[in-house]
Amino acid sequence: MDFISDFFTTIDKPRVISIIGLAKNVSKTTTLNYIIRNIGEQFILGLTSIGRDGEKYDVITELPKPQIYVRKGTYVVTAKFCFENSKIEFQIIENTGFNTPIGEILILQALSNGFVELAGPSINKQLMKICSELKNLGCNIILVDGAFDRRSYATPQISDATILSTGASVSRNMENVVDITFHTVKLLNLEREKNSEISKLSRDIIKKSKIGIIDKNHSIKLLDVATALDAAKDIIENLDEISEYIVINGAITDKLLEEIMELTENYKGKTFLVEDGTKLFLSQKTTEKFQKKGGILKVLNSINIIAVTINPTSPYDYEFNKNKFLKSLQEVLKIPVYNLGDNE
Repeated sequence: MDFISDFFTTIDKPRVISIIGLAKNVSKTTTLNYIIRNIGEQFILGLTSIGRDGEKYDVITELPKPQIYVRKGTYVVTAKFCFENSKIEFQIIENTGFNTPIGEILILQALSNGFVELAGPSINKQLMKICSELKNLGCNIILVDGAFDRRSYATPQISDATILSTGASVSRNMENVVDITFHTVKLLNLEREKNSEISKLSRDIIKKSKIGIIDKNHSIKLLDVATALDAAKDIIENLDEISEYIVINGAITDKLLEEIMELTENYKGKTFLVEDGTKLFLSQKTTEKFQKKGGILKVLNSINIIAVTINPTSPYDYEFNKNKFLKSLQEVLKIPVYNLGDNE
């Protein structure tokens, strides 16, 4: 398998590709740089992030980080502070009006090769608009890098495809990392609701309320709650024998499902439905327990994870056997797995 030829030889329409990580130092930036260096001259490339990345030193560990490489002609979306401190020549294409603690977000075009720090918007709606602007400028590949603790930008509303990065820094135990990666991919690729009428009703609920219950007759009951996080009792009080779907506008957490399982049996055979897998903040233990007891989890939109990239080395002075780590993931995942660090 070759990462570039597998995914970046023919792009028939503009694509937004997000790169998400299971922790810091798991090869997100290595993956980004590998794509930038190797995709060739036939693509017009746009780069941005959600949050801040590409800095010389990790703000938490204070360890050196790989910077983000930019080729001449690339469109770069970053904050004014990063632009002013860059050694690359840029042309300012657009002032977005989106402000951050380190200045306004600017759309730039690189006039030379070099390294840059990315600091894009922190709000998904702003990111969606920026991606649209980059497409209008002619970009046919837009790469979105992001903060390690955020996955929302992988939503299909923004990204056409997603690359997941994992590595030794997730856990000292390699089997744990494999399990966590497998579980994350499984959640992000969760089964989509195929009933078109239920999907339409669910989207209407999400526009109007935090939680809605659809019964077997397709009648809807909207719950008056501020958030789904502490709404277990409200959900339970409104479940009956004809309830079929519980539509959540927001996140489903371990706490929510554990409380529901503890307080009622009425969740069994009913479907808990969210927009996409980025809204599922569930451990493998709770997910399996809920499903084995008869609960059903589905999404309205599936996330297109095209590949997993790995970093077998941790910045905390330990590492995995890279071949064993790669093979272990390849055996459990149904998508391609790459160690791009060997090619840097």
